[in-house]
Amino acid sequence: MSFLQDTLSIFKKRELMLIEGYKESEDVYTFLFEKEDNLSWKAGQHGLFTITHKKIKNNTRALTVASAPTEDTVRITMRISANPSEFKQAMLELEPGMKVKMAGPVGSFYLKNNSPTLLIAGGIGITPFRSIMKQIVAEGNGIEQPIHLLYLDRKQSYLFKDELDAIANSPSISVTYLESRDELYQEIDTFTTLSENTGKYLIAGPKSMVDSITAYLKNKNIPKQKIKKDAFYGY
Repeated sequence: MSFLQDTLSIFKKRELMLIEGYKESEDVYTFLFEKEDNLSWKAGQHGLFTITHKKIKNNTRALTVASAPTEDTVRITMRISANPSEFKQAMLELEPGMKVKMAGPVGSFYLKNNSPTLLIAGGIGITPFRSIMKQIVAEGNGIEQPIHLLYLDRKQSYLFKDELDAIANSPSISVTYLESRDELYQEIDTFTTLSENTGKYLIAGPKSMVDSITAYLKNKNIPKQKIKKDAFYGY
């Protein structure tokens, strides 16, 4: 989407009705909302979600749409600790039939061209890559250049693992599960060598993780225009 399309989209708010919410793992929850027929987005983009069923101070948050555009629901998945923010507590209080507002989706965190691509996810940062990879498979238009997902999760919970494993059976798509930053850097070095500096890098996860990996890539002389970032705040 262009900047103009993003601007127009952000001013258009729509209500989404909750179908169901459920626990993915110890502290991760998924919420599925009805999808209107005219709602579309690029896989990897985020929406601005607003709590409407109660008054809270910071009632709007940017959240990745974890579902692919070809799926029939709007999925958001988030980590919610034992002492959640007002926004996350309000999300836990949602029941089927209740609504939130959403503006967008917007953003430039999506695949644009056919080149070797390394997707780097840290923890909850897997959400945009679920959307991206599900969409690739749904379109079924073939991938000429390899796409490799590196999924770092020290807790080894690996959200959406069954889905990711099924997607990894597709030609040119691979997934590697990692437990440590050292393993991650080794995999990055391997990809950089094999792609001969023609590769693209998409990084999503907690801001500290995204910043440190970006710095690592720049130290490896990867041009900044080949790096896309989606930093998650509050984790």
